[in-house]
Amino acid sequence: MSFRTILIKNRCKLEYSLNYLICRNEDGEKKVLLDEISTIIIQSTGVALTTALISSIADKNIKLIFCDSKSNPQSELISYHGTYDTYSKLMTQFSFTNEAKQAIWKRIIEEKIINQARILEKINKEKEAMLITYANDVSLGDSSNREGHAAKVYFNELFGNGFSRNKICDENMFLDYGYTILLSCFNRIIKSLGYYPELGIHHIGKTNPFNLSCDLMEPLRPLVDNKVLMHQVSTETFKSVYIEMLNCKVLMDDNEMYLENAIKVYVQSVMNALINNDVKLVKFIKYEL
Repeated sequence: MSFRTILIKNRCKLEYSLNYLICRNEDGEKKVLLDEISTIIIQSTGVALTTALISSIADKNIKLIFCDSKSNPQSELISYHGTYDTYSKLMTQFSFTNEAKQAIWKRIIEEKIINQARILEKINKEKEAMLITYANDVSLGDSSNREGHAAKVYFNELFGNGFSRNKICDENMFLDYGYTILLSCFNRIIKSLGYYPELGIHHIGKTNPFNLSCDLMEPLRPLVDNKVLMHQVSTETFKSVYIEMLNCKVLMDDNEMYLENAIKVYVQSVMNALINNDVKLVKFIKYEL
């Protein structure tokens, strides 16, 4: 039974031999049995693949996803005669009820504001209490926009009253890059699970191919914000710091795991909650700030 998701991050050559995926690079050779693989994600644009491997991947109905230069999924290989469940997953997403989507969005925003309050605990207890009040007041679908009110208080405390997310400055450059790394991770995981990141539960941008990813990543934004606040990034280091961030340890169901693995559990839990119309099925990631 296939169970592995293979992520190819660096320049290499991928070949086929005796039912194995062979990965060759300057450090040597690694191989994985094709029968164990469910998804292969090519994150680097410097990867070469043989047609023999591509044909074998199609024969075994392995999902092959190609990413662009920003590490976001761009296209995928689909066999003409495969048994993929893409149609089923698409119909599942279309069947989500508005009630379920609004309930899930309410919980996502509550969790985001609570995590923002945890950061403000370090610098302003009064404003921390204000954010907790906002979190407790989030309505179905956040119709009263507690998220926006909390964001204004939050960012003013973090970076000063003159700060705006539209302002051109180092802080926004650091934030935007960190958010992009998170978004890219969510995009890859959503695609690897067979779902469509275009179909959001709250974000509905017509030109945004990652609406669902933008929805689900919200509770993790404070993880990025905190690194900027605590001066853990600089113009020289911010790219490497945020890429390494995906390997930090977090808690999921009281079990310690790497952030990237926890995101996969979280995404699947949200989809299960939407399918079953039960917000209690959502499992949020707990992380240190």
